[in-house]
Amino acid sequence: MTTALITGATAGIGAAFARRLAADGHNLVLVARDTERLRVQATELHDRHGIEAEVLTADLSADDGIASVERRLSDRKQPVDLLVNNAGFGNKGRFLDVSMADELTMLKVHCEAVLRLTSAAVPGMKARGRGGVVNVASVAAFVPRGTYGASKAWVVQFTQGVARDLTGTEVRLMALCPGFVRTEFHERAGMGTDNIPGWMWLDADKLVAAALVDLARGKVVSVPDPRYKALMGAVKLAPRGLLGGITSKTGRKYGPQ
Repeated sequence: MTTALITGATAGIGAAFARRLAADGHNLVLVARDTERLRVQATELHDRHGIEAEVLTADLSADDGIASVERRLSDRKQPVDLLVNNAGFGNKGRFLDVSMADELTMLKVHCEAVLRLTSAAVPGMKARGRGGVVNVASVAAFVPRGTYGASKAWVVQFTQGVARDLTGTEVRLMALCPGFVRTEFHERAGMGTDNIPGWMWLDADKLVAAALVDLARGKVVSVPDPRYKALMGAVKLAPRGLLGGITSKTGRKYGPQ
């Protein structure tokens, strides 16, 4: 049996990855900040699917939290075959409305943690001749929209670069770029969602199923829904100046900063 490590595992996309991978027979290392919630999740997945689910409590906004996950990923005696860098959050408010501390925390979680955990996981995967990394980004990566979009753009560029460097190995990297997904994301950020059109919402379980298909096919960037594929196609054709104005207004109305 292979083992997958998932950050931000107790809710949203991370929890959907855990459910799907457990159902497919993978052992899990579940990473999040809430120990009790992790234990409940691990017990449920073990009882339902007969897999081993390890709990690792870690705050990826802190150096010691990242380091504890790095150590687990570097353990050659208990190898991790799939890393899902899913942990993330949004800040409510426009630039300068959000504190510098919160902006830096976002970069720590979205960028530094992804860099360090990927770097800890890949050498062992390369040596074993197999493995994969899914870095959860966002369609916000493709439009000019504040620190959130910039951090997710970094995730996409980083993933593409590392994937290119690992060409010829059996290690696959993929940036997953969803749109709006029904999770705890907006609630945690204090963002209302009543004004988001129903057609823009994605189901986390269907999203993960499509993402895993894309990973198996060797895609490096996955936008796993026809609606958002069409939107991103339109984004590529729009003039940059016009796009900036549209995404600024849309971001203030719907999305994280």
